[in-house]
Amino acid sequence: MIRDYFRVLVVDLGSGKGNVVKVDGRNEFAGGSGLGALLFDKYGHVDRPWDDPDQPLIFSIGPLTGLFPLMSKTVCSFKSPYHDQFAESHAGGRSALAIRFADFDALVIKGRAPRLSCLSLGMRHLEVKDVQFLAGKDVFSTGKILRSMFPGSGHRSILRIGPAGEKLSAMACINADTYRHFGRLGSGAVMGAKNLKGIVIQGDGSFALPENKEYSKIYGQVYEKMTATDMMSKYHNLGTAANLDALNELESLPWRNLQATKDEKITGITGKKFADDTLLRNAACAGCPVGCIHIGFVREKFMEDNQYLYRQVAYDYEPIFATGSMLGVTDAFQVLGIMDEVEKGGLDVMSGGVALAWATEAFEKGLVSETETIVPLAFGDAEGYKKAVQYLSNAENEFYAALGKGSLVAAAKYGGEDFACVLGQEMAGYATGEAFYVAEGLGFRHSHLDSGGYSWDQKNDRKDADEVCDFLISDETGRAFLTSMVSCLFGRGVYKDEVLAECLRSVGYDEIAENMELIGERVRAMRWKIRFATGYNPDEISIPKRYNQIKTWKGKTDPEYMEKLKNEYGRRIRELVSDEALEKLNLK
Repeated sequence: MIRDYFRVLVVDLGSGKGNVVKVDGRNEFAGGSGLGALLFDKYGHVDRPWDDPDQPLIFSIGPLTGLFPLMSKTVCSFKSPYHDQFAESHAGGRSALAIRFADFDALVIKGRAPRLSCLSLGMRHLEVKDVQFLAGKDVFSTGKILRSMFPGSGHRSILRIGPAGEKLSAMACINADTYRHFGRLGSGAVMGAKNLKGIVIQGDGSFALPENKEYSKIYGQVYEKMTATDMMSKYHNLGTAANLDALNELESLPWRNLQATKDEKITGITGKKFADDTLLRNAACAGCPVGCIHIGFVREKFMEDNQYLYRQVAYDYEPIFATGSMLGVTDAFQVLGIMDEVEKGGLDVMSGGVALAWATEAFEKGLVSETETIVPLAFGDAEGYKKAVQYLSNAENEFYAALGKGSLVAAAKYGGEDFACVLGQEMAGYATGEAFYVAEGLGFRHSHLDSGGYSWDQKNDRKDADEVCDFLISDETGRAFLTSMVSCLFGRGVYKDEVLAECLRSVGYDEIAENMELIGERVRAMRWKIRFATGYNPDEISIPKRYNQIKTWKGKTDPEYMEKLKNEYGRRIRELVSDEALEKLNLK
């Protein structure tokens, strides 16, 4: 049933050929995040730019994928166009099970296709097909055409990019099966640089489930917790959109480029408002019984024949923050309309929304004009933002091309660096306090999910840098192991350490079960080792002045404390890759 190595498909887009290789390290790196780092260490080039054809684009899954609920995500590892350093992005959908049923633990894609192409692969086939006619097509049109070109059902996953990826925007994402995304740090541009419009993964094989009683027992227990208790019900009901109202009440919801953290107009974009007025249905990633994907609708009228088109748009907290409160848009249907344009262009919604919020304030302050923005930008103007999203996706002019490289890149050219809401990359939607600002700003993925910094802020008002750093460092270890499984982090309340260990033992991964904490530490250190080798320096990361002006339930940000916390966290991260630490983990 199990294997103590990784089975990896390595594809060369230039030749159109691939080969299956055996990579050791299962018991040391588990899979997912650990495997992605291991494979980048093997196939990547720390001293070459992100768009070098030989740089790998890696998709990896975990040891429990296909065996337990919510083990449903895929990790994408690459060198990022945003900062030219090692990066990682996660997505749900069907890709994890498709890779599992194709009998691979990971895909490594190297080289550059001669023309815009689609890679189709499975257990029994590999093809690089010319799709030059899809150049410039949006994500939805591309998906529709690829589905007809590569028919299949069940365990088939279609990954694709939109115009943003083809334009090599650092904000370009990879759309996974329409409603999920490898969103952050520009994975879509990596596909674009490889002339890769789409990837079709056919899970055309099969595998037997364990027949022992231990597996059936622990599977039943996990499944029951996820479906017959209220542990996961919040994700199915209102979903993460429920956070809008709660964070607004805590004075922690970014409004209008973080010029405020609370606004009474929240009533138009709460989770309940979206559910009551816009929700069509719930959906789920393959292998997940929870159904946390909330799909709303937008209606488009064609004036010439008075007909209407309905479009389905997935929403949750982060997209609503980025295209709603951050832009001052307070109508649920207008928010979905902006999201729809973001989806078509193939942009990361958080990066795109936050970047346009900066652009709006820059426009208001006279730093840029319609010469740059083409359309006047104003907080609350949904129609203007829908057009601006198109311009950003297509790098329409010099301004939008610069903005697509990051808000700070545009701000360095046009001014306004003090109010660029960037924490390593465009911020996630948690204006909760110093712990979060530092954790996202310096964290490995610059993600709110790297650690529980945002959660710490909501529960603590103590200003103890050592205490916060102890928490962040400890929390990151467990999350690194979970993302090596690869578990949806919504399931971390169910997959406590003892439960995970039972799951692993039930399918034969006894050594992984016995060394979970050690593996988490090793994976974390390996990722940071590569990140430093590609240019990461915590001392060079600054937190813009806008964050010094924020007021939350705890009061106004304390700049002196935040600087102390930033310096201490940077020091702790450096310790993770010290010679002594790496030698202890056999990574030197």
